[in-house]
Order: sequence, then structure tokens, then C-alpha cells
Amino acid sequence: MDWKKYFFAEEEEPLDRLVESYSNTGIFRTMAFVGDSLSSGELESVNEKGIHGNHDFYEYSWGQYLARHNGLTGYNFSRGGMTALEYMTEFAENNGFWNPKYAAQAYVIALGANDILNRGYEIGTIDDVHPEDYTLNAPTTAGYFGQIISRYKLIQPRAKFFLVTMPREAEGGKKDELKAAHAALMHDMARVFDNCYVIDLYKYSPVYDDEMKRRFNLYSHQNPSGYIFTAKLIDSYIDYIIRKSPEEFNRVGFIGTELC
Repeated sequence: MDWKKYFFAEEEEPLDRLVESYSNTGIFRTMAFVGDSLSSGELESVNEKGIHGNHDFYEYSWGQYLARHNGLTGYNFSRGGMTALEYMTEFAENNGFWNPKYAAQAYVIALGANDILNRGYEIGTIDDVHPEDYTLNAPTTAGYFGQIISRYKLIQPRAKFFLVTMPREAEGGKKDELKAAHAALMHDMARVFDNCYVIDLYKYSPVYDDEMKRRFNLYSHQNPSGYIFTAKLIDSYIDYIIRKSPEEFNRVGFIGTELC
């Protein structure tokens, strides 16, 4: 056995192998999932009048699948329709998500779709973000996103942050351009904040074409199998990041303690 191949093969790229058994994501004992409908296991229904309804089923969310697979405690800091603006200005406060009792060793943040795709909010740039004082951040998606990271860093200073980009769809066009801009912003965020990594589904996830949607979607959201597939992608990507840079994660067990 070549043990080096287990940790990281130089030619390996993210998602080259999906985890099935033990995952290095399991080194975290607590993890919070900050996001919108796709982080909330939202299932879409249609009644007899053809009216669509959206329902958050957190037990079907990719975060809870990931948590159950790795035996960790997962917090859903999410809701359908969530934006970075709403999260920062009212949602987190109103739901007690700044409470230190929910401090996590890792935060997976998957926001931006509603901000820039559905609401048309200004995405902004990394210049809108002031890690040393988040109150100076500009009122853009970038600014509010940076505020979220900064607030959780105050609660759990040594926590690890994983920022999720949006997978591509076959249609391309303006929507794809906005997703690419969002992905670039996430990489900028990871350069500005320490202990911050990008789960780049825009670059490495399969393209969500008609066949993918037939298998994994229920109308405009994912179906239960789709959320399992997303959980595998994110779990495997975090596992890859840890295997690639093990020295950056060897003190994870001390996060939330006075030990170092």
C-alpha cells in the first residue's frame, strides 16, 4: 500500500473520487450550514390548481445528509429564499444564530443565488469587504457576505469556513456569467479571510443539464436523491481539501477550546 496516495495524489482534482465510507469531513464535530432553499432541503409541491408551494424539509437537506454520514452535529442556519442581505440584517439575529451556544468548528456558506440571480442585487467586489471591521463593509452582496464571515469569526475565531459556488447549467448566458462572477468573489473571499476555502462547484461539479435535472430535480428545486448527490459533492470536496493540506487541519479538535 502506498499511503501517500490516500492523503493526496498530485494529479487528483476535487471530486475525482466521491467518498462512500469514512470521510475526513468527520474531523469536525459541529458544522453550521448557512444558506437558502438548497441548504434547507426545500421540496416543491404543486396542488390541484397547479399552484407551486415551497417547503423547507431540513432533514432532507444536503447538510443533514452530510452530518448523519459523518456522525457530526449539523445546524441549519438557512431558509428558502434567503439572501446575504436578509441573513445579516435580520434573519440570523431573529433566530438566535449569533448565539455562542451554536458556535461550530466549521461553517459551510452557500449564499448568493437569490441575491444576484433572483433579486438582482449588486454583487460588489472584494473591495467592499473590511475584515478588520465589518461595520465598514459596503451594502452589496460582497459586503454582507463578508459581514457574515466576520461575525462568525468573532464567535469562533479558529473555525474553518467553506464557501460554496453555484454549479453550472446547460443554458449558459447571463445566468452563467453571474455564477462565474459569484465564484470569482468566493475565491477573493478565501484570499482575504484566513481559514477560508472554496468548494468550487461552478468549476468541478457536473453541468446540470436536462438529464441531470430529470434525475435529481423536483420542479425548480432538488428532490431527495438530488440532495444526497449534493451532500456527496460537498462532503467529498471538504475531504479533498483536508487531504490536500493536512497541516492546516491537524488542530481542528482544539477549535472551541483554549488548547492549541
